[in-house]
Amino acid sequence: MKRFLVVFFFSLGLSLSVFAFNLVITGSTTVLPIAQQWAQAYMAQHPEIRISVVGNGSGNGIKALLDGLTNIADSSRWMKNSEIRLAESRGFFPFPIVVAYDAIAPVVNVNNPVRNLSLEQLKGIYEGKITRWSQVGGPDMPIVVVQRDNSSGTHEVWEEKVMKGALVTARALTVASNAEVVRMISQNKKVIGYVGIGYMESSTMIADVAISGIKATIAAARAGKYPLARPLFMITRGIPNGEVSKFIINFGLSPAGQEIVKKVGFIPIYRLKK
Repeated sequence: MKRFLVVFFFSLGLSLSVFAFNLVITGSTTVLPIAQQWAQAYMAQHPEIRISVVGNGSGNGIKALLDGLTNIADSSRWMKNSEIRLAESRGFFPFPIVVAYDAIAPVVNVNNPVRNLSLEQLKGIYEGKITRWSQVGGPDMPIVVVQRDNSSGTHEVWEEKVMKGALVTARALTVASNAEVVRMISQNKKVIGYVGIGYMESSTMIADVAISGIKATIAAARAGKYPLARPLFMITRGIPNGEVSKFIINFGLSPAGQEIVKKVGFIPIYRLKK
Protein backbone atom coordinates (compact mmCIF):
# COMPACT_ATOMS: atom_id res chain seq x y z
CA MET A 1 0.00 0.00 0.00
CA LYS A 2 1.33 3.40 -0.91
CA ARG A 3 2.51 5.51 1.97
CA PHE A 4 0.57 8.58 0.87
CA LEU A 5 -2.87 6.98 1.11
CA VAL A 6 -5.86 9.23 1.61
CA VAL A 7 -9.16 7.39 1.53
CA PHE A 8 -12.39 9.19 0.70
CA PHE A 9 -15.54 7.65 2.18
CA PHE A 10 -18.69 9.19 0.74
CA SER A 11 -20.99 7.36 3.10
CA LEU A 12 -20.86 7.09 6.84
CA GLY A 13 -22.85 3.86 6.75
CA LEU A 14 -19.62 2.03 7.53
CA SER A 15 -18.50 0.06 10.53
CA LEU A 16 -15.74 1.86 12.30
CA SER A 17 -13.06 -0.17 10.67
CA VAL A 18 -12.10 3.40 9.66
CA PHE A 19 -10.50 3.66 13.09
CA ALA A 20 -7.71 1.53 11.68
CA PHE A 21 -6.63 5.03 10.72
CA ASN A 22 -4.83 7.24 13.21
CA LEU A 23 -6.97 10.21 12.19
CA VAL A 24 -10.39 10.40 10.56
CA ILE A 25 -11.38 13.76 9.03
CA THR A 26 -14.94 14.24 7.79
CA GLY A 27 -17.03 17.06 6.38
CA SER A 28 -16.95 20.14 4.16
CA THR A 29 -16.14 19.71 0.50
CA THR A 30 -14.88 23.30 0.55
CA VAL A 31 -12.25 22.44 3.17
CA LEU A 32 -11.54 19.11 1.46
CA PRO A 33 -8.61 20.31 -0.72
CA ILE A 34 -6.88 21.70 2.37
CA ALA A 35 -7.49 18.51 4.36
CA GLN A 36 -6.29 16.37 1.44
CA GLN A 37 -3.05 18.23 0.98
CA TRP A 38 -2.38 18.51 4.70
CA ALA A 39 -2.93 14.76 5.09
CA GLN A 40 -0.56 13.89 2.26
CA ALA A 41 2.15 16.23 3.52
CA TYR A 42 1.73 15.07 7.14
CA MET A 43 1.94 11.39 6.19
CA ALA A 44 5.06 12.13 4.16
CA GLN A 45 6.64 13.46 7.35
CA HIS A 46 5.17 10.70 9.55
CA PRO A 47 5.05 7.44 7.56
CA GLU A 48 3.66 5.58 10.58
CA ILE A 49 0.47 7.70 10.48
CA ARG A 50 -2.54 6.97 8.29
CA ILE A 51 -5.26 9.57 7.71
CA SER A 52 -8.73 9.14 6.21
CA VAL A 53 -10.29 12.23 4.64
CA VAL A 54 -14.05 12.19 4.02
CA GLY A 55 -15.63 14.87 1.81
CA ASN A 56 -19.39 14.76 2.37
CA GLY A 57 -20.51 18.20 3.54
CA SER A 58 -20.19 20.34 6.66
CA GLY A 59 -23.40 19.08 8.25
CA ASN A 60 -22.38 15.46 7.82
CA GLY A 61 -18.95 16.18 9.27
CA ILE A 62 -20.44 17.83 12.34
CA LYS A 63 -22.91 14.95 12.76
CA ALA A 64 -20.03 12.47 12.60
CA LEU A 65 -18.22 14.46 15.30
CA LEU A 66 -21.33 14.43 17.48
CA ASP A 67 -21.71 10.67 16.98
CA GLY A 68 -18.05 9.96 17.77
CA LEU A 69 -17.31 8.74 14.25
CA THR A 70 -14.58 11.23 13.36
CA ASN A 71 -11.65 12.96 15.05
CA ILE A 72 -12.04 16.19 13.07
CA ALA A 73 -15.08 17.77 11.41
CA ASP A 74 -14.32 20.07 8.47
CA SER A 75 -16.84 22.89 8.17
CA SER A 76 -17.26 25.95 5.97
CA ARG A 77 -19.87 27.34 8.35
CA TRP A 78 -20.24 28.03 12.06
CA MET A 79 -21.97 25.34 14.10
CA LYS A 80 -25.69 25.71 14.75
CA ASN A 81 -26.88 26.26 18.32
CA SER A 82 -28.73 22.95 18.17
CA GLU A 83 -25.49 21.15 17.25
CA ILE A 84 -23.60 22.79 20.11
CA ARG A 85 -26.36 21.87 22.59
CA LEU A 86 -26.33 18.27 21.37
CA ALA A 87 -22.57 18.10 21.82
CA GLU A 88 -22.90 19.40 25.38
CA SER A 89 -25.60 16.81 26.12
CA ARG A 90 -23.13 14.15 25.00
CA GLY A 91 -20.47 15.35 27.38
CA PHE A 92 -18.16 17.51 25.30
CA PHE A 93 -17.86 21.03 23.96
CA PRO A 94 -16.90 21.36 20.27
CA PHE A 95 -13.70 23.30 19.67
CA PRO A 96 -13.67 25.11 16.27
CA ILE A 97 -10.28 26.09 14.84
CA VAL A 98 -10.04 28.54 11.95
CA VAL A 99 -7.64 26.95 9.45
CA ALA A 100 -8.08 29.31 6.47
CA TYR A 101 -10.26 32.03 4.97
CA ASP A 102 -12.15 32.15 1.71
CA ALA A 103 -13.67 35.02 -0.27
CA ILE A 104 -16.39 34.53 -2.87
CA ALA A 105 -16.04 36.90 -5.82
CA PRO A 106 -18.75 37.85 -8.35
CA VAL A 107 -17.19 37.51 -11.80
CA VAL A 108 -17.98 38.62 -15.35
CA ASN A 109 -16.40 38.31 -18.77
CA VAL A 110 -13.39 40.61 -19.22
CA ASN A 111 -15.21 42.30 -22.13
CA ASN A 112 -18.08 43.31 -19.87
CA PRO A 113 -17.16 46.74 -18.38
CA VAL A 114 -19.19 46.33 -15.15
CA ARG A 115 -16.71 46.20 -12.27
CA ASN A 116 -18.74 47.26 -9.26
CA LEU A 117 -22.13 46.18 -7.88
CA SER A 118 -23.85 46.46 -4.52
CA LEU A 119 -25.19 43.45 -2.63
CA GLU A 120 -28.69 44.71 -3.42
CA GLN A 121 -27.90 44.82 -7.15
CA LEU A 122 -26.44 41.29 -7.02
CA LYS A 123 -29.57 40.09 -5.24
CA GLY A 124 -31.74 41.79 -7.88
CA ILE A 125 -29.77 40.14 -10.68
CA TYR A 126 -30.03 36.68 -9.11
CA GLU A 127 -33.73 37.13 -8.30
CA GLY A 128 -34.36 38.06 -11.93
CA LYS A 129 -35.56 41.59 -11.16
CA ILE A 130 -32.56 43.09 -12.96
CA THR A 131 -32.38 41.43 -16.36
CA ARG A 132 -30.18 43.68 -18.52
CA TRP A 133 -26.63 44.93 -17.96
CA SER A 134 -27.73 48.46 -18.92
CA GLN A 135 -29.69 48.58 -15.64
CA VAL A 136 -26.43 48.47 -13.68
CA GLY A 137 -24.26 50.68 -15.88
CA GLY A 138 -23.23 48.13 -18.49
CA PRO A 139 -24.03 47.58 -22.17
CA ASP A 140 -27.57 46.99 -23.38
CA MET A 141 -27.58 43.19 -23.40
CA PRO A 142 -29.37 40.52 -21.35
CA ILE A 143 -27.83 39.12 -18.16
CA VAL A 144 -27.23 35.39 -18.04
CA VAL A 145 -27.13 34.19 -14.42
CA VAL A 146 -24.99 31.23 -13.37
CA GLN A 147 -25.17 29.69 -9.92
CA ARG A 148 -23.57 26.73 -8.13
CA ASP A 149 -25.49 23.57 -7.29
CA ASN A 150 -27.16 22.95 -3.90
CA SER A 151 -24.37 20.70 -2.60
CA SER A 152 -21.86 23.55 -2.84
CA GLY A 153 -20.74 25.38 0.29
CA THR A 154 -20.10 28.40 -1.92
CA HIS A 155 -23.75 28.23 -2.96
CA GLU A 156 -24.84 28.17 0.69
CA VAL A 157 -22.86 31.31 1.53
CA TRP A 158 -24.25 33.10 -1.54
CA GLU A 159 -27.78 32.12 -0.49
CA GLU A 160 -27.20 33.41 3.04
CA LYS A 161 -25.28 36.61 2.41
CA VAL A 162 -26.60 37.74 -0.97
CA MET A 163 -30.04 36.22 -1.46
CA LYS A 164 -31.11 36.47 2.23
CA GLY A 165 -34.00 34.07 1.73
CA ALA A 166 -35.04 35.24 -1.74
CA LEU A 167 -35.33 32.68 -4.53
CA VAL A 168 -32.89 32.59 -7.44
CA THR A 169 -34.56 33.12 -10.79
CA ALA A 170 -35.72 29.94 -12.55
CA ARG A 171 -33.74 31.15 -15.59
CA ALA A 172 -30.43 30.71 -13.76
CA LEU A 173 -28.03 28.10 -15.11
CA THR A 174 -26.67 25.71 -12.47
CA VAL A 175 -23.18 24.22 -12.64
CA ALA A 176 -21.25 21.86 -10.40
CA SER A 177 -17.87 23.56 -10.02
CA ASN A 178 -15.92 26.79 -9.89
CA ALA A 179 -14.09 25.68 -13.02
CA GLU A 180 -17.37 25.37 -14.92
CA VAL A 181 -18.40 28.90 -13.85
CA VAL A 182 -15.07 30.21 -15.15
CA ARG A 183 -15.48 28.34 -18.44
CA MET A 184 -18.97 29.71 -19.08
CA ILE A 185 -18.01 33.30 -18.29
CA SER A 186 -14.86 33.07 -20.39
CA GLN A 187 -16.99 32.16 -23.40
CA ASN A 188 -19.92 34.58 -22.97
CA LYS A 189 -19.78 38.28 -22.08
CA LYS A 190 -23.42 38.23 -20.93
CA VAL A 191 -22.79 35.86 -18.03
CA ILE A 192 -22.36 36.63 -14.33
CA GLY A 193 -21.30 34.04 -11.76
CA TYR A 194 -19.36 33.67 -8.54
CA VAL A 195 -16.23 31.71 -7.61
CA GLY A 196 -13.88 31.17 -4.70
CA ILE A 197 -10.91 33.51 -4.62
CA GLY A 198 -8.56 30.71 -5.66
CA TYR A 199 -10.10 30.65 -9.14
CA MET A 200 -9.66 34.33 -9.93
CA GLU A 201 -6.40 33.79 -11.80
CA SER A 202 -7.48 30.65 -13.63
CA SER A 203 -8.50 32.54 -16.79
CA THR A 204 -7.52 35.82 -18.41
CA MET A 205 -11.08 36.08 -19.73
CA ILE A 206 -12.77 36.69 -16.37
CA ALA A 207 -12.79 39.81 -14.20
CA ASP A 208 -13.89 40.19 -10.60
CA VAL A 209 -16.62 42.61 -9.62
CA ALA A 210 -16.13 44.69 -6.48
CA ILE A 211 -18.97 44.79 -3.97
CA SER A 212 -19.74 48.44 -3.13
CA GLY A 213 -16.17 49.31 -4.03
CA ILE A 214 -14.51 46.48 -2.06
CA LYS A 215 -12.70 43.82 -4.08
CA ALA A 216 -12.20 40.22 -3.01
CA THR A 217 -8.61 40.40 -1.80
CA ILE A 218 -6.63 38.61 0.87
CA ALA A 219 -6.23 41.84 2.85
CA ALA A 220 -9.94 42.72 2.71
CA ALA A 221 -10.99 39.21 3.71
CA ARG A 222 -8.57 39.06 6.65
CA ALA A 223 -9.65 42.51 7.85
CA GLY A 224 -13.34 41.51 7.74
CA LYS A 225 -14.12 44.26 5.22
CA TYR A 226 -15.18 42.06 2.33
CA PRO A 227 -18.85 41.05 2.74
CA LEU A 228 -18.51 37.58 1.19
CA ALA A 229 -15.48 36.44 3.19
CA ARG A 230 -15.78 33.47 5.52
CA PRO A 231 -13.59 31.41 7.84
CA LEU A 232 -13.04 27.72 7.22
CA PHE A 233 -12.98 25.45 10.27
CA MET A 234 -11.71 22.16 11.60
CA ILE A 235 -13.75 21.23 14.67
CA THR A 236 -12.63 18.81 17.39
CA ARG A 237 -14.22 17.18 20.45
CA GLY A 238 -12.91 19.58 23.09
CA ILE A 239 -9.45 21.15 23.06
CA PRO A 240 -7.36 19.04 20.66
CA ASN A 241 -4.58 16.86 22.00
CA GLY A 242 -2.35 14.04 20.84
CA GLU A 243 -2.19 13.38 17.11
CA VAL A 244 -5.14 15.70 16.42
CA SER A 245 -3.27 18.61 17.99
CA LYS A 246 -0.06 17.75 16.16
CA PHE A 247 -1.90 17.59 12.84
CA ILE A 248 -3.95 20.80 13.09
CA ILE A 249 -1.95 23.02 15.44
CA ASN A 250 1.66 21.96 14.98
CA PHE A 251 1.42 21.27 11.25
CA GLY A 252 -1.70 22.85 9.73
CA LEU A 253 -1.29 26.24 11.38
CA SER A 254 2.47 26.28 10.84
CA PRO A 255 3.99 28.21 7.92
CA ALA A 256 4.28 24.92 6.00
CA GLY A 257 0.60 24.15 6.49
CA GLN A 258 -0.46 27.67 5.62
CA GLU A 259 1.66 27.58 2.47
CA ILE A 260 -0.49 24.63 1.44
CA VAL A 261 -3.61 26.71 2.14
CA LYS A 262 -2.25 29.37 -0.19
CA LYS A 263 -1.24 26.77 -2.79
CA VAL A 264 -4.76 25.33 -3.06
CA GLY A 265 -6.21 28.82 -3.52
CA PHE A 266 -7.46 29.83 -0.08
CA ILE A 267 -6.34 32.61 2.26
CA PRO A 268 -3.80 31.80 5.01
CA ILE A 269 -4.77 32.91 8.51
CA TYR A 270 -1.66 35.08 8.83
CA ARG A 271 0.78 36.81 6.51
CA LEU A 272 3.42 34.41 5.24
CA LYS A 273 7.02 35.43 4.80
CA LYS A 274 8.16 35.55 1.18
